[in-house]
Amino acid sequence: MMEQIFVSSIILIFYSYFGYPLSLYIIGIFENKKINNMEYLPYITMIITAYNEEIKIENKIKNTLAIQYPKNMIKIIIASDGSNDRTVEIAKTYEKDGIEVLIIEKRAGKENAQKEAVKIAKGDILVFTDVATMLEPIGLVQIVSNFADSSVGCVSSEDRLIQKDGKVSGEGSYIRYEMWLRRLESRCNSVVGLSGSFFAARKIVCEDFSGNMQSDFRTVLNSIKKGLRCVSDPNAIGCYLDVKEKSQEFERKVRTVLRGLTVFFNHLEFLNVFRYGLFSYQYFCHKLLRWLVPVFLCVAFTSNFFLVFRSPVYFIIFVVQFIFYGLAVWSCYTNRLYYLNILKIPKYFLTVNGSIFVAWWRYIRRQRVVLWTPSER
Repeated sequence: MMEQIFVSSIILIFYSYFGYPLSLYIIGIFENKKINNMEYLPYITMIITAYNEEIKIENKIKNTLAIQYPKNMIKIIIASDGSNDRTVEIAKTYEKDGIEVLIIEKRAGKENAQKEAVKIAKGDILVFTDVATMLEPIGLVQIVSNFADSSVGCVSSEDRLIQKDGKVSGEGSYIRYEMWLRRLESRCNSVVGLSGSFFAARKIVCEDFSGNMQSDFRTVLNSIKKGLRCVSDPNAIGCYLDVKEKSQEFERKVRTVLRGLTVFFNHLEFLNVFRYGLFSYQYFCHKLLRWLVPVFLCVAFTSNFFLVFRSPVYFIIFVVQFIFYGLAVWSCYTNRLYYLNILKIPKYFLTVNGSIFVAWWRYIRRQRVVLWTPSER
């Protein structure tokens, strides 16, 4: 029985990271849903949420004003979520350039700020972005072009992590994996999540915006509910710097997963394969199965420990696991050999799954996240 537990946990781990993408690739061979995107320039509203961003808000505004989109076809709203620094003051100096500042006196969270901005938004397409995310000049035209396809309800950009030292981080490798996975999902059906830092949606899927739930995740579910699909555009890039303090990185991941769990368990109806078909499979694999990986890792390590003396194979596997986790823990507490990129992978793998484990613990204890301070980058 211990062998069955060990083998099952290993299979589930590998299926989560490799089996699921492989299944999408195979499905995509037979069911390739191409996006009929073309030049499409409807009237849109761009919503930028900000909380105490006096240091970065001006750069964000200048980046936004430099975007190539017809000026008479775009409304730009900066929604200040109870900022008590100079964010509003700085933003107001650009009102002559068409920037509209929405002041929300009492801080209630990013999603609430987006919800209030949606109420005054114009046009059928809404674009959401963060202050820390810089867009390429053609990024807006590119992401909006996907809505020329009437089957598309929302569109995700692709994340581009910028390291100040120019080196590849563990997170950078993980982000590339996630972007590759989204392309596979887009190819055969729909993505399951959007990049919260830069995404676009039809206004009809934002009508019941919740101020308490993760907007990028819930927007996908609203689209699916209306019979629309969600896609990822590899040519719409959102660039942002890595966090300055690595301690913030772990807490940011915990927060993201905790908020994702909140949305997931409030929308279990999407697991109904008879109603939502392939998306139900994606919903389970990309979200729940991935979030259960830390549990499978613990089970695999524990069961392997009891099987060490059963055969040389189990002994070797246990040693490999021990070395992998040992390198991950060591790299968390030392900068030695940090130039070896291969050591960043186990460190980030441990960080990701450790944060998921903590998120589960907080979710079970009924802790929820609505307010937070953006990570310093």
